[in-house]
Amino acid sequence: MQQHIKTLQNIVTRKGSSKVLTFSAPHVFMALQLLSRQRYVSRAIFCNELHLGEGAIKTLISHLKEAGLVESIKAGTLLTKKGALFVKKFLEIISSECIVKKCEISPARHNHAVILKKYSKAIGNGMQQRDYAILYGASGATTLVYKNNQFVFPTGKSDMLFDDRVTMNNLIKKLGPQEGDVVIIASADEPFVAKISAINSALWTLATHKT
Repeated sequence: MQQHIKTLQNIVTRKGSSKVLTFSAPHVFMALQLLSRQRYVSRAIFCNELHLGEGAIKTLISHLKEAGLVESIKAGTLLTKKGALFVKKFLEIISSECIVKKCEISPARHNHAVILKKYSKAIGNGMQQRDYAILYGASGATTLVYKNNQFVFPTGKSDMLFDDRVTMNNLIKKLGPQEGDVVIIASADEPFVAKISAINSALWTLATHKT
């Protein structure tokens, strides 16, 4: 995974005389997610989904091409065989996401959860994950570990959703957690901010954990 992270970081590095980039690793990950779900993706769809301008999308695609992960035809941009294998590796760990309605552990207007499969050993007390989310505008983030069929804080044992079966059932249904999985829920006033903050937190967790 470390090599995949390095590739991702290289994609968001300025090339030659290129201007300062307005996209970052979470944007690239989201672009790859989108490409994994659709055969072709137009620039207009990229702009809408990633909240980036056409110039930034053009540069992002150029960097992905340079890495050998995508190619473009008249219908749009698509993953190469190398690109499909690359994103598959990420999606084996960050396998699913979901929206979390306002609740006690996620009190913001918009909350977005991502799962990290079998990554409980990469988590300390969850503060780093919160800080990674705040970097992208989140008001906060909650990290939970799925242990003994319960959602607990990384350093705790109590079932944090014992009194909130609605949220618990939503996470189980949408994320399908198993023993040792980690769930990061980022909170923000805007849905896109909550989503990109959660993804940034997940990616930085992968980047800082040496397997």
